[in-house]
Amino acid sequence: MKEARRVVGAELPKAILRKVDAQTVTNVELVRTLHEIWNTGKLELIESVYASDYAGYWPASSEVPVRRGVEGVQFSVQRTRAAFPDWHEQVIDVFGHEEKVASRYVSTGTHSGPYWGLEPTGKRIEIQEISIFRCAGSRVVEQWCILDELALQQLGVHEAYLRRMLKL
Repeated sequence: MKEARRVVGAELPKAILRKVDAQTVTNVELVRTLHEIWNTGKLELIESVYASDYAGYWPASSEVPVRRGVEGVQFSVQRTRAAFPDWHEQVIDVFGHEEKVASRYVSTGTHSGPYWGLEPTGKRIEIQEISIFRCAGSRVVEQWCILDELALQQLGVHEAYLRRMLKL
């Protein structure tokens, strides 16, 4: 019986074997750094990651559905970390192609300060999120975020309050 010899990559389509675009790798690392800003609260890193004309879009039901510029990012990071001092975004998947990067992550934190009109509950929250980022000039220029807003039920809010908050 002849022993089969396998050449690594011989059966793979050429598209899979193509060289990875260096800009895509850079953009993926940029998004990983973005998550670290949210994890650490290091506001001094914001200008090295976000473009000055950044625009971020969250669901219309969000308390702040559009965030603009470096100031909008600073406000959002400070607001979130004031309400959840141990805020952490665990990146589950991150991948990109050319100027776009997608990230799936789980955000967790302990509700220790006011948030969406809710007084601190001391409860932990876990929120599933997915964001798509557009990068240009080594900065994040746009972000579209979708999240499980019903996760706010973990803070003990009543359904009627949640419906009012989410404008349902």
